[in-house]
Amino acid sequence: MPQPDARSSLSPATSGLRADAATPGGFRAARWLSNPHVQTLLPRVLRPAEVDWRQEFLDLPDGDEVELSWVLPEPDDQSAPLFVLFHGLEGGITSPYAHDLLAAARDQGYRALLMHFRGCGSRPNRLPRAYHSGDTGDAKVLLEVLGDRYPEAPKVAGGVSLGGNMLLRLVAEEDANSLGLDAAVVISAPLDLAACAQRLGEGFSRVYERHLLASLKRKVIPRLERGELSLKVSVEQVRRLKRLRDYDDVITAPMHGFRDADDYYARASSGPVLDRVAVPTLMLHARDDPFMPADLIERFPARSPLVTLEVAERGGHVGFMEPGPRRPRPWLGRRLARYLQELSLDQQ
Repeated sequence: MPQPDARSSLSPATSGLRADAATPGGFRAARWLSNPHVQTLLPRVLRPAEVDWRQEFLDLPDGDEVELSWVLPEPDDQSAPLFVLFHGLEGGITSPYAHDLLAAARDQGYRALLMHFRGCGSRPNRLPRAYHSGDTGDAKVLLEVLGDRYPEAPKVAGGVSLGGNMLLRLVAEEDANSLGLDAAVVISAPLDLAACAQRLGEGFSRVYERHLLASLKRKVIPRLERGELSLKVSVEQVRRLKRLRDYDDVITAPMHGFRDADDYYARASSGPVLDRVAVPTLMLHARDDPFMPADLIERFPARSPLVTLEVAERGGHVGFMEPGPRRPRPWLGRRLARYLQELSLDQQ
């Protein structure tokens, strides 16, 4: 396994499995907030942290583009640390978790930004392709650009759900130490894509599956109608799809060079590469996540010593809502702020 990059002055968190009741950073839901669906849906109905941003469209080497959202105000100091966030499936800068996490980084003095995956920003991407859970190429390009623009700035990356799976694969690649990343934070990552696709088809979780599938269809159907995608599937067949797995089988997999959904899930899942992670990484996971099987974490016991895992019994999918003075509030931003403070200890 590659060794940690010795150039960084940031200190990694302690590694190993942590239960939520046994760690200072751990999350514990109040009894009246213990339902996983309440945890998952509540952030979507409460007002998130206030965040202003500016847009940038970053050209990619293959002629496509990704949209960046830079949080305002930006630090004047060109050596201020950077925090780059990778969102979840069909997410973006308007996702409540994005506001809370980016605001937390901003308030810690970071230059914060979010990279939209291809087609997830304010306009369609140019090429006949989209994004997927294991696609690390665009993130690499962005990190290289950030390194050129801000060569003295420490860099921390965050990934949520699909973005977390992608980030784990990125920091486990052979050239991970060349990324210029000092640390990573991964939230609610679907470590086993096949198992998580199966879980989304069960019980109330079908609500989330239908919502995500509808969003994906709204993007791909117009492109099929315009003849932009050379896929062996008709618009009517796409309209009739009921499962996310079926969408991945006929759209995601062939569009991105996989044989089928099984091949895509096997090659893009991050759980099997946790033992190769070469960047200090904090993983946050809720055992009751309705997008994932309850034993997901136990399926991947082999982990790099650079991985710190904090597991809460309750928290839902990217929920982690705790009681506040007047109403429930998101815990993830506060946990990120503490983590960034811990990373800064050696710089003081």
